[in-house]
Amino acid sequence: MKFFIDTANLDQIREANALGILDGVTTNPSLMAKEGIRGEANVLQHYVDICNIVSGDVSAEVLSVDYDGMIAEGVRLAALHPQIVVKVPCTRDGIRAIKWFTDNKIKTNCTLVFTVGQALLAAKAGATYVSPFVGRLDDISSDGIALVAAIVEVFDYYGYDTQVLAASIRTTQHIIQCIEAGADVATCPLSSILGLLNHPLTDKGVEIFVRDAAKME
Repeated sequence: MKFFIDTANLDQIREANALGILDGVTTNPSLMAKEGIRGEANVLQHYVDICNIVSGDVSAEVLSVDYDGMIAEGVRLAALHPQIVVKVPCTRDGIRAIKWFTDNKIKTNCTLVFTVGQALLAAKAGATYVSPFVGRLDDISSDGIALVAAIVEVFDYYGYDTQVLAASIRTTQHIIQCIEAGADVATCPLSSILGLLNHPLTDKGVEIFVRDAAKME
């Protein structure tokens, strides 16, 4: 499974990349605002800065909600860097836009996916990725991981190349569950990825080895 980091924080992206396990980045307007990125020129440059850190796909989200606006924005975003993937909401105009981008060789990430039906339409339109939102479904007492597993099963059955990119990951346990569900990608906060390293037996083993190594001096 690929690991993307879900942030606009360049320091966190560099830290994740330095681990040697980072496959890409996703971000959105909320994450940009959290980092204090304001103004179109600064936002566009920030996407380029992210691409210059990582070697994988970087999702850049359109802000328009209408078809023509999505196309204009997506073309502008895709022109920034070869690693840019245009992130489009799973709406009627969004699906139309994904088809246009697919026909014009522009990679896409269909975001805000909450049902198998939405994911299927995005795949039929040629989306590179679909992003089911795990945490947001859990927030309303639904099962986000079950949705990921169902989409994986449908795509495998019908032979779609669209990758399942599990988003809205809140915990390290979510990552483990996404692995078990067969997600192609999980996009996560850095803290959740680092949580995979935590185990008391590992910590205890290191402590024992260090203590015993001291006896050899």
